[in-house]
Amino acid sequence: MKIGAHVRDDDPLTAVAERDAEVLQFFLSDPQGWKAPKPHPHGEAIKESPVEVFIHSPYLINVASMNNRIRIPSRKNVTQHANGAAEIGAKGLVVHGGHVGSSEDVEEGLVNWRKLFEREQEKGGFAVPILIENTAGGDNAMTRDLDTIARLWDKVGEFGAGFCFDTCHAYAAGWDLTEAVKKVKAITGRIDLVHLNNSRDEFGSTRDRHANVVGGDGTIDPEVLAAVAAEAGAPVIVETPADGQAADIAYLRERIASA
Repeated sequence: MKIGAHVRDDDPLTAVAERDAEVLQFFLSDPQGWKAPKPHPHGEAIKESPVEVFIHSPYLINVASMNNRIRIPSRKNVTQHANGAAEIGAKGLVVHGGHVGSSEDVEEGLVNWRKLFEREQEKGGFAVPILIENTAGGDNAMTRDLDTIARLWDKVGEFGAGFCFDTCHAYAAGWDLTEAVKKVKAITGRIDLVHLNNSRDEFGSTRDRHANVVGGDGTIDPEVLAAVAAEAGAPVIVETPADGQAADIAYLRERIASA
């Protein structure tokens, strides 16, 4: 099992070496913007590196949205970032599940997700797997609750959609982490990537505030997090404060090896 971190965008391979990481994740463009990614200055080196690479899409993307001014650029942006990810040899593109408005029907958001895959399928499919990530809060979110995730997978599973499991988000959403991997796999049949993050807030808070796996102000037992990683059996990315990432990776590597 490969373990690594979400790192700075400008020189990710140097950041990987500093953390003794085997897998990395980063953004190809401003995570708070809509701009298409430009060729990465270290793109060839990243592609040739033995390190596995995953790309995180911008936070503004909301494929589920009923608002055309959000949904349409979101669809375009997913395709652009999938293409950019493929250019550097990435294994997948992480996309948050998104949400619909408070007075809108969740079912319509799920249908919008299916339309994303249907439209791209007509053009030959995405350049890399799309890994849909669970989220921490929102009453009308697509991936906060396991029941809604099951409904989403009824819509998109046939297109090969992947799943990115975030432990902080799951804990904040009120999932029992000792049962979560088994329940997710029963729904999706897969976990392609784990975002192994501790949480600064309490169980069920619905707040998405990451903490280091060890040595920080996390409220999740690090041994529980290590057990989740071992059970998931997928590449692990810590999206934790940078100063503690090397210690997080070392702890997880030791705990999983001895499990």
